[in-house]
Amino acid sequence: MPELNITLPDDEWAALADAQGRSVEDLALHALRRHACTEQSLVRHQGTQLALRHASLLRRLGE
Repeated sequence: MPELNITLPDDEWAALADAQGRSVEDLALHALRRHACTEQSLVRHQGTQLALRHASLLRRLGE
């Protein structure tokens, strides 16, 4: 996986990381993973809805 560089306001993120006993990089990684998980759930839901709406077409194409 390519390296991801994120520019953060040092003072605010450093204070939050310190208060949580974590590194700024760990906070950024956690935020990125949460965002990716949310996007994954949204795409899965939309794909399911699309497949349900077009189920008969998908069946016919599979024959």
